[in-house]
Amino acid sequence: MGERVTKKQITVAALAEKVGGEVLGDGAIHIEDLDGIETAKEGYITFLVKASHAGLIAKTNASAVIVPKDVEETSAHGKTLIRVANPYLASAIIHNFLLEKPFEAKGVHSSAHIGNDCQLSEAITVEPFAVLGDNVSVGERVYIGAGTVIGNNVTIGDDTVLRPNVTIECGTLIGSRVIIHAGTVIGSDGYGYAADEHGRHIKRPQVGIVRIDDDVEIGSNCCVDRAAYGLTWIKSGTKIDNQVQIGHNVVIGENCLLVSHSACSGSTTLGRNVILGGKASTKGHVKLGDGAMVAGKGGVTRDIEAGAVVGGFPAIPIKKWTKAATAYSKIPDLRVEVRKLRSELNELKKKNGE
Repeated sequence: MGERVTKKQITVAALAEKVGGEVLGDGAIHIEDLDGIETAKEGYITFLVKASHAGLIAKTNASAVIVPKDVEETSAHGKTLIRVANPYLASAIIHNFLLEKPFEAKGVHSSAHIGNDCQLSEAITVEPFAVLGDNVSVGERVYIGAGTVIGNNVTIGDDTVLRPNVTIECGTLIGSRVIIHAGTVIGSDGYGYAADEHGRHIKRPQVGIVRIDDDVEIGSNCCVDRAAYGLTWIKSGTKIDNQVQIGHNVVIGENCLLVSHSACSGSTTLGRNVILGGKASTKGHVKLGDGAMVAGKGGVTRDIEAGAVVGGFPAIPIKKWTKAATAYSKIPDLRVEVRKLRSELNELKKKNGE
């Protein structure tokens, strides 16, 4: 998994059709790969996000360039162009197509352990030293990396990828086309304790499960806690960066983005298309409405309405936070000015005999 295999040899015109683009130049040129504009070679396609950078087209060795719609044909310098509304998106679609290859079912490695009453499709790959508990159900074209451990009563949907050394605790439900990267732990106990009269912390049983819906991607070394009761739920299309913490009973809506080192405390609810910037975090039991955005290092301590953009700690509307941050940076200069004014005031008082 992960090796670079392309060489599909498809025409520029066919690629343009896949992304609804307009071809300027020779649409019959064959393309075998995609690379950055500075490193792409002949036979490759590359992309340009901003029309203001059109001068780079003349310098690239690529045979074709994906460009914004407002790039003029005069900027082509002999290159074939595909004009699209969103070059960044179009390049992702094309690159995925060029890298796409049929699933190679290698079966179950002899060193892997398979528990009792497991239901495994024939079209799977289970790498060395993977461990599957009892009553595990695995769909078609699933890849399970080396050293991955899957607990009892786990269900895994079709076309899902579990990279090496992933841990999936018992009872977890994983949908189709899910990608979970190396070192991530899904379904470990939530962080719940009750203190007695002596200040000792008594563990509260965590008896719920984790549910991960279709098309979710979770980065490396993330932790998604099982629910105390019921579900910790990550809904379809959400993408989670490396080293993110999801507490127990958190519900993350469809198509959210959680950037590295962000964290959701227990029972947080995120609506659809919510974005948490790097190191952003939430207090437990808060709700973030659809489309809300939290800037990096923002700390959410109360409910955030749909569409709001907030930052700082405690998180406030981003424009207010920007003004506050600017004012904060001026405090050292203000202190100097206050001292000077105070000194001048004291001199005036002396002169007036006060």
